[in-house]
Amino acid sequence: MLVTFRKYLLLAKPGIVCGNLIAAIGGFLLASHGSAELVVLAPAALGISLIVASGCVFNNWADRDLDKKMARTRNRVLARGLMRPKTAVGYAAILAACGFALLSVATNWLCVGIVLGGLVIYAGAYSLYLKRRCAYAAAIGSLAGAAPAVAGYCAASNRFDAGSLILLAIFASWQIPHSLAIAVLRLDDYKAAALPVLPARIGIAATRRLVVFSIVLFSASTLLPTFCGYTGYGFPATAAIVGSIWLLLALTDNKAGKERLWAGRLVIFSILGIIVLSVMMALDAKRPAARPDAVASLSCRGCDIVLKPPCERC
Repeated sequence: MLVTFRKYLLLAKPGIVCGNLIAAIGGFLLASHGSAELVVLAPAALGISLIVASGCVFNNWADRDLDKKMARTRNRVLARGLMRPKTAVGYAAILAACGFALLSVATNWLCVGIVLGGLVIYAGAYSLYLKRRCAYAAAIGSLAGAAPAVAGYCAASNRFDAGSLILLAIFASWQIPHSLAIAVLRLDDYKAAALPVLPARIGIAATRRLVVFSIVLFSASTLLPTFCGYTGYGFPATAAIVGSIWLLLALTDNKAGKERLWAGRLVIFSILGIIVLSVMMALDAKRPAARPDAVASLSCRGCDIVLKPPCERC
């Protein structure tokens, strides 16, 4: 029983699920100005996590032939034949169905639509087609990577506004240097599987320059929440530290022969950095200035935001 449970758990990539869960909660609390309305936050976080897990299972299913060719992934459940592919597809479908059912009941259709779009991009367009044929697949896949944070925001706000676009910019621009660093770190594996990753197409030196540019772009996007009035000054201060360290790592140890060391440091720090920023986003969410109509305009998820007490319309 324990062995079977472990197979299903590993197939869902719990590390990726946890990272996206933190991003989704961060997006929710940003939209709700730090108000943790658990009656919506809990099912929203669980629903988004279930769908992210579903996407990971679908990705494992789609990549099972490639995984056999790469040293890093050849011991995965489907690559070793420890589970039937049909069983994995059924498992992914159940996770998705449960997640969408939960979101449709507890949140709103905007949140559901965003998560659905992310799943289609990641499990469909990226995993089945783009990853195998396009060197710039990560750019499209980055939209799926940003979906949990944006969905969390929309679960609380029930609208796609400037805050949604800012989160999309931050998390999508983070995905680019993160994915490129992974491609450099695992370049031998990707070559063995004949995957057209960017370092194999344009070279590692050019990829490094693109990583530096992408980190600068990401750092610029992290200024937007405060500039647009969504956070206080704690978030941009933290983002400046994270971006500066990440950029410094990208600019150092970039000599020939140190490519894997360089890429490994970038990957590890990128994960830690985005987790820190997701948490800080929630802690530093800016509450709106008090005004007479505040209760009427910011009262419940039937209006704009999840706050108490409920308004007369709801």
